[in-house]
Amino acid sequence: MIQADAYKGYEALTRPTGLTPPRITHAACWAHARRHIYDEYEKTKSPIAEEALRRIGLLYEVEAAITSMTAEQRMAARLEHAAPILDDLKEWFEVQRRRLSSKNTLFKAIGYAVTRWDALTLYVADGRIGIDNNPAERSLRGIALTRKNFLFLGSEAGGDRAAILYSVLETAKLNGLDPEAYLADVIDRMAQGHSINRLAELLPWNWTRQAAKLAA
Repeated sequence: MIQADAYKGYEALTRPTGLTPPRITHAACWAHARRHIYDEYEKTKSPIAEEALRRIGLLYEVEAAITSMTAEQRMAARLEHAAPILDDLKEWFEVQRRRLSSKNTLFKAIGYAVTRWDALTLYVADGRIGIDNNPAERSLRGIALTRKNFLFLGSEAGGDRAAILYSVLETAKLNGLDPEAYLADVIDRMAQGHSINRLAELLPWNWTRQAAKLAA
């Protein structure tokens, strides 16, 4: 399962090969679908765009109410509350598209959602999937904001090392660690001769346990 926008690069991952069905399913992102309509509303103040945003907002209200639930509970709540909203929204979208010219930018913004409807509604029947992939995009924001600073890493090997460093620090964050404190401690231990055969002890999840033991 991959949850992302409509970037064409993902098509190769979800395209069937011959008679073999795709191994990866693409769940689309409601934040991206909403963004196209929001941009149109900002430009034109269209009442159709405004109503579309209101209806999409109802889906997010359902999500806000079920955040702390298990995947099974989320699925049941979505089937009960989100599915009827989506059914109405699809029908409403189709009515609005018939009223608009195919050259209208709002027609295209609504079309982004309509043509990806199955992928956008996949999350309803699977509580493991989010309504959007905003959490993943937020985790990449630090890299995106500083990518110009890191445009020239000196060599291909420098790029590989940067990728490793990013992975380690993001894993530290996922394990609830302060990345700076974690990295400083790891570098300090290695400088003091930490055995290369015991590097696994310095992995973020093991480092957490060691810190807890030392505190005890």
